[in-house]
Amino acid sequence: MKLSTILVVDDDENDQFICEYTIRKFDPAIRILKAHDGTEALSVLESETPDAIILDINMPIMNGFEFLEHYATAFAHHAPVVAMLTSSQLGSDRERAMRHPFVKSYLEKPLTIEHLRHMQELLEA
Repeated sequence: MKLSTILVVDDDENDQFICEYTIRKFDPAIRILKAHDGTEALSVLESETPDAIILDINMPIMNGFEFLEHYATAFAHHAPVVAMLTSSQLGSDRERAMRHPFVKSYLEKPLTIEHLRHMQELLEA
């Protein structure tokens, strides 16, 4: 399966821009959905089913961990690849995120082509 739609969840406009730029560079055909916090992301997911979700941890209103808790219970079908993309290097953050079976990756910002290749490989596995 090829990455065709990615939901980027990040409150920082610069990080959103970098993600969009990198995704377009990786494959301009990928459709990019955006949300600025977990609440917006849950709303997007009510009508969209992306192949991958790129999720920041530290966001206002609903952070990445709160999103994961809601997502785990509110949706029976999960995106094949959920990747945390964060500046947090705390082992405890990584462990907390990876407790969810649908979280496949914990990546350090900024998003890179290599991160996207890795996500594509996870999708193909």
